[in-house]
Amino acid sequence: MNLKEIRNLIDLMNENDLNELEIERDGMKIKLKKAAGEGAPVYSRNPADFTIQSAPSVGSTEKKETVADTSNRNEIQSPMVGTFYRAPSPEAPSFAEIGQTVDVGQVVCIIEAMKLMNEIKSEIRGKIVEAPIENAQPVEFGQALFIVEPV
Repeated sequence: MNLKEIRNLIDLMNENDLNELEIERDGMKIKLKKAAGEGAPVYSRNPADFTIQSAPSVGSTEKKETVADTSNRNEIQSPMVGTFYRAPSPEAPSFAEIGQTVDVGQVVCIIEAMKLMNEIKSEIRGKIVEAPIENAQPVEFGQALFIVEPV
């Protein structure tokens, strides 16, 4: 990754009001993080594993009256910042739909980042019960793309 690409990532962070950005490409991982109270990014090359965690989706509000049991639900999360696409082209069918069972390693969507189309694969097996992101919408690192119940 050259200096121009890093500057483009910094611009992307500033344009989207992001505090942190992590990218892996060609076996190299780079993490950009704004210092607390400052606007300047901090550069780090420490590797970090992407994990699937069970948590409420971004922007959701949890009420005490909610009775639905979500303890057995997992998220397929975005491993990067970019634009979310459900299908490989506008005319093609979606990779994954609500109600569909997905397997480990199955492509569930594409995220476009820096003009590159990145296939996102499921790391869990289960039934998709919710898809909180609309097609062609921007996503952030760690944002829930699909909510999955294990089968």
